[in-house]
Amino acid sequence: MGFDKCPVCGGELVEKEVEKLLRGGNHTAAIKVFAQVCLHCGERLYSPETIRRFEEIRAKLVREETAGFQPVGQSFQVE
Repeated sequence: MGFDKCPVCGGELVEKEVEKLLRGGNHTAAIKVFAQVCLHCGERLYSPETIRRFEEIRAKLVREETAGFQPVGQSFQVE
């Protein structure tokens, strides 16, 4: 992805599967993707293709186009 070291702290990057939470409108979706993760600070670096996928999913959440999404529970806000 263009980085040999973490751009935040200079730590070592390793590829890992991570879960990313995406919010759009009143909805939240979880997706598992691969990212470069810093072993020191935990910073995550995503490929441009993965970021485009995040943007597409967020837009669908805002438009409430969730037909292809699998419901896994409910979310609650605690004040």
